[in-house]
Amino acid sequence: MVAGHSIYTTSSCGDADKEDSWFLEPYQKHPGQAATFLAHIQEGVENVAKDKQALLLFSGGETRKNAGPRSEAQSYWAVAESKSNEDSVKWRTLTEEHARDSFENLLFSVCRFKELTGTYPQNITVVSYDFKEERFAQLHRSSIRFPESNFFYSGTPASPAAKEAAAKGEALVRYQFLEDPYGCRGSLWRKKLGRDPFHRSIPYPNGCPEIDGLFRYCGQTLYPESDYRLYTCPLYPVPFITEQSTQNSQPQWPRQPRQH
Repeated sequence: MVAGHSIYTTSSCGDADKEDSWFLEPYQKHPGQAATFLAHIQEGVENVAKDKQALLLFSGGETRKNAGPRSEAQSYWAVAESKSNEDSVKWRTLTEEHARDSFENLLFSVCRFKELTGTYPQNITVVSYDFKEERFAQLHRSSIRFPESNFFYSGTPASPAAKEAAAKGEALVRYQFLEDPYGCRGSLWRKKLGRDPFHRSIPYPNGCPEIDGLFRYCGQTLYPESDYRLYTCPLYPVPFITEQSTQNSQPQWPRQPRQH
C-alpha cells in the first residue's frame, strides 16, 4: 500500500516532478516535495514487481476541495501508469479512494484488498515517508492487530527543506494517535472531517464484514480482542493461520472490481 499525500493537478503527467503540478498544503510547499511523491510511487511499483503474488494499492481520498472530486489514489495511479514500464505490475495496481488519514490508509486498504480478492492479506508492506515508520508499523498496525512478523515498511526521506519541520509535525501526530488510536475524536477527527470536502460516504465495511467492529470502534485502548469473531489471529480468517493455507495459498488477482 502506497499512502497518498496530495492530488495531481494537470491532465498530462509529464511534469509530475514539479511542485506546481500538485495541490499542496502550506506545510508541503518545499522544493523537492513533488519528487518525494514520485519516490513513493516508484517504491511501490518496484516492490510489487519483485513479488508476483502481490497487489499494489494506492490509497487516498478526495481530500482537497480546490482539486475538485479527484482522489489522491487516482492521482498516484495515473502518474504510475505514465512513468512505469512494468507491465506485469499494471494489472495488479488498483486504488483505495476513501482514506482521509494514515490510519484509514491502512485499515481501508485491508478492506479493499478483501473486497478485490476475497481474502485478507497475508503480508502488508506500507510505502510512505521514513519518519512515519513508527506511526504505521507500531501504532496503526497494533490498532488493527495485524501480526508484526507479517508487516513491512518501506520508507523514503522527506525533501531536505522539509525534514526538520516534518520531524516536529510527526512527533505531534504520533502523540495524538497514542491518545486516540482510531482517530475518532478531538483534533484527529476534526482533521479527518476537513479532508472530506465532498462529503463522500465511506463504503466500508462492505466487502470486509468480518472486521466491521473496527469501523465502529472509538476508544483510547485497542479494540478488544474478545470482540473479534475469528480465531488466533483475530483479524484474519482461519486460512491465514493454518499451515495448509501457507503451503497452498494462491491469491487470485483480482476478482471483478466494482464499477465506480
